[in-house]
Amino acid sequence: MYVAKFVYADYSVTLMVEKKKVVALLSGGLDSTLAVKTMQKQGFEVSAVAIKTPFCDFDCGRGCGFEIREKADNLGVDLKTVYLGDEYVEMLKHPKHGFGSGMNPCIDCRAMMFEAGKKHMEEIGAEFIISGEVLGQRPMSQFAPALKKIEKLSGLEGKIVRPLSAALLPPTDPEKNGLIKRKDLGMIRGRSRKEQLRMAKEFGIEDPPNAGGGCLLTDPAFSLRAKDLFKHIETPTINDIDLLKIGRHFRLDKNAKLVVGRNKDENEMIKALALQNDILLEAKEHVGPTTLLRGNNIDNHVELSASVTLRYSDAPKNKTGVVLVHKNEDATEISVKSAEETAYIKLRI
Repeated sequence: MYVAKFVYADYSVTLMVEKKKVVALLSGGLDSTLAVKTMQKQGFEVSAVAIKTPFCDFDCGRGCGFEIREKADNLGVDLKTVYLGDEYVEMLKHPKHGFGSGMNPCIDCRAMMFEAGKKHMEEIGAEFIISGEVLGQRPMSQFAPALKKIEKLSGLEGKIVRPLSAALLPPTDPEKNGLIKRKDLGMIRGRSRKEQLRMAKEFGIEDPPNAGGGCLLTDPAFSLRAKDLFKHIETPTINDIDLLKIGRHFRLDKNAKLVVGRNKDENEMIKALALQNDILLEAKEHVGPTTLLRGNNIDNHVELSASVTLRYSDAPKNKTGVVLVHKNEDATEISVKSAEETAYIKLRI
């Protein structure tokens, strides 16, 4: 709500006028921040939706590791967080519009995010949705045909405004209806950040954030792990996916894989993610990794896994050492020699 005062010749009237509402997809990066600021400057009440997926998380540490709620508070907007879990994994098995350079289904992914924004828009009676997308910034999802396709897939044709580039795009319903004017919309194109940094300074944004919404599926190394997982498991669980984010991964056969921790934190995470029937291994007398064996017939791979575990510990190379083997409630010990690199490196994903 805001106060509007109308002054006439011999009297004045003060009315409480309700602001028009819009919903913003908020990644927390600079572009989505500027989109929110632009709409607020034009008098709209902005409500934000932040999307989490198993692969794209604003707390994932990939250039966007900040508290999204703190960002929303600083912008003065309400925040709704939406988690796309199992339905996202199901989409990833067969995305209708394919993958990008990695295993990133950008068009289908953005459509799912806008669908979540659409639900919130309908819940609060908002007029349209905004995002920080910039024309031509990302190769798969931010060119004009892809933007149009995403609108259609999400059921939001004419209802998505991209304030940073909207003056370069066809008029949307809010523009046709007079809610926004083209002269107030941006003309940013491409991957340069120069204009965004200028706008940040204009809006008084100190220490502008990096681009938000870091997606692990665009990372070449992670994509290889994800492709391997989906190749060997029809429907991976969230636990399977969380395990992809840590350690060194080795495909032992079509049914079994080995994950080797790289530091103390990853060792603890591997222990936390271990499921019933997984096997955990650790060098008994030396500092080193926690390793995890998962899959069918994994008992057949214990000796190799133990030797790899010893290899990545600080145990002397080419000497026999003791490795602790934990499966469910049972704990045993096995004596093995540290593995030669040639015995396992070809198995690494």
